[in-house]
Amino acid sequence: MARMKFLCDAERCIECNGCVTACKQEHEIPWGVNRRRVVTINDGKPGERSVSMACMHCTDAPCQAVCPVNAFYTTADGVVLHSKDICIGCGYCFYACPFGAPQYPRVGNFSSRGKMDKCTFCAGGPEKDMSDAEFKKYGRNRLAEGKLPACAEMCSTKALLGGDGDVLADIYRERVVSRGKGGEVWGWATAYKRPDAPQTPQAPPVPKGKS
Repeated sequence: MARMKFLCDAERCIECNGCVTACKQEHEIPWGVNRRRVVTINDGKPGERSVSMACMHCTDAPCQAVCPVNAFYTTADGVVLHSKDICIGCGYCFYACPFGAPQYPRVGNFSSRGKMDKCTFCAGGPEKDMSDAEFKKYGRNRLAEGKLPACAEMCSTKALLGGDGDVLADIYRERVVSRGKGGEVWGWATAYKRPDAPQTPQAPPVPKGKS
């Protein structure tokens, strides 16, 4: 059984925010809630990288572990979803998620911020597939239509990929091999605990006497 995952290739992302726009338009997301966002590191400096972030649909999801009312569940495809009918808006999932995926329509204290909202991998929710009730609460169920998430399909550089995790791993492996890179790939040193490896390309030194 396939496990659905997202992968964002930082070497290809151009910070166009097309994925963000596609998500909001596809699901008619209310103002103030962003199921997906683009994060840029070292903005305007050598080694600048951008990454599209949303719920990563973790295999062992921390949001699901801390939810006191068991509003979260994982589908057979590995997509982490939740029930807004059960959610009490406590915010535990927001603090547990390392990606900042859980969003709330209002700012406030316990239960006053409204029902939590997050990326559904375009898989809807617990209501009947492709029903009006499902769309109103969770957005369009593209997976039930045999389609991939709108954000990944909209990505012009194919930096953001969505689908079977094994297939995505093969695609990224081929990209890395074709680039002829290994230890200098952005994030490599952090992922493999090698602080001696360069994290980002360094700017060339300025010759003496020139500014």
